[in-house]
Amino acid sequence: MKKILPILSLLFISCYQQERNCTDFKTGKFEFEQEIDGKIEISLFERNDTLQIETFRGKTDTSSVRWLNDCEFVLQKLHPKGMKEKKAIHMKILTTTEKNYTFEYSFVGEGAKQKGVVTKR
Repeated sequence: MKKILPILSLLFISCYQQERNCTDFKTGKFEFEQEIDGKIEISLFERNDTLQIETFRGKTDTSSVRWLNDCEFVLQKLHPKGMKEKKAIHMKILTTTEKNYTFEYSFVGEGAKQKGVVTKR
């Protein structure tokens, strides 16, 4: 009996899946906070099915949005100002709550991923 209890516990834990209602976050107004050089910076953006308009540090950029599935999309700046901005960004929504989603992102073709949390406004 003592050996069966840990196995059953693992079985129940492995069946648990976190909520992912990605379609709730395909469109709307959002906010993303990140720490840069010890200071909290806020990015505001609005997204529809095909475009995302983002304001960060007083500058506004527009990117195309190409959905791969309900939880993954690729952002591509429409007016890049350098080689780095020409690179597309792969975004994947990992979990959702009523107002937030946790995501990971990386430049397309690169392995280094970063994570963040976005709040729907």
